[in-house]
Amino acid sequence: MPKISVIIPAYNADKTIEKTIISVLNQTFTDFEIIVINSSSLDLTQDVVNNIQDNRIRLFTYPKANVAVNRNRGLKYASGEYLSFLDADDLWTPDKLQCQYEALQSNPDAAVAYSLTDAIDENDKFLRKFSHDIRTGDVYSNLLLANFVGSGSNILVRKSALEEVGGFDESLTNAHIIDISLRLAARYNFIAVGKVQILYRIHPNSMSSNVLGMEKSYLTVIERAFLHEKAASIQNIKRYSIANLYKYLAYKALENPPDKYNPLQAIYFVLKAIKCDYYLLIKPIVYKALLKIMLVTLLPTQLVKKLIKIYPHIYNTSTFMGYAKLNY
Repeated sequence: MPKISVIIPAYNADKTIEKTIISVLNQTFTDFEIIVINSSSLDLTQDVVNNIQDNRIRLFTYPKANVAVNRNRGLKYASGEYLSFLDADDLWTPDKLQCQYEALQSNPDAAVAYSLTDAIDENDKFLRKFSHDIRTGDVYSNLLLANFVGSGSNILVRKSALEEVGGFDESLTNAHIIDISLRLAARYNFIAVGKVQILYRIHPNSMSSNVLGMEKSYLTVIERAFLHEKAASIQNIKRYSIANLYKYLAYKALENPPDKYNPLQAIYFVLKAIKCDYYLLIKPIVYKALLKIMLVTLLPTQLVKKLIKIYPHIYNTSTFMGYAKLNY
């Protein structure tokens, strides 16, 4: 049996999944299997996967469902002692599995290994740092403040630990990664690999996700997590956890492209972020955000796109995340 099972959920991923799978096949650690869960893709995803010749790849097709469901579907076929998950458009550096596996071998008290993450564009070019926070050991309180794991393409986890916590919550379409991370952190230690090994792809239109759905799911996870006995002595950080959530949602809403912009949503999340953290009122980012909302609302879309090309710093509100509280 392979030592590691890599599970890749896929839906309409024919443009990216070959690169994703190749990034796994290029790993220096080779004792793995790849389980692709094709969620009734309408494009050529299935053909692309079938054309990759490697007997470590297995493809299964199911009716369309959310990513949490498809991750759980993959678990049914996983025979490895360790599990890792990879979104069908993200990439790994060649030493990802090797370093995370060695980290867990060297730290038998840890059940989860994770690495640092950078964001890349549709052409694999670096965009920005995405998640570079290093936490080791009992990380429950740190995860309550911010999802430093970053994405569903990161962790290597002992299969026994994931089975113990019950797999992914299929009702949490938008927050199942932070939820599973918290449930694992409630029972087990984490170990960090202090180097960038996850390349998280951001598409031009990927920011147009359901931010209101994210708000609901993340608030559900936060409320649930603070009911856990491990949070009994740190209830005072709950307001910071909620504040960090709204800073993230404000960033997501503000980063939508002009033709997909929802100014009411953007204003709603900016005001929520300010309400949770009045300190933002003295920061330029808030007024930059309001200017951005005003320009997108009042000016024609094509003119806004031209302004973005000429003055990209005006449109960039990623510094919103720079005010997230990571310690208490």
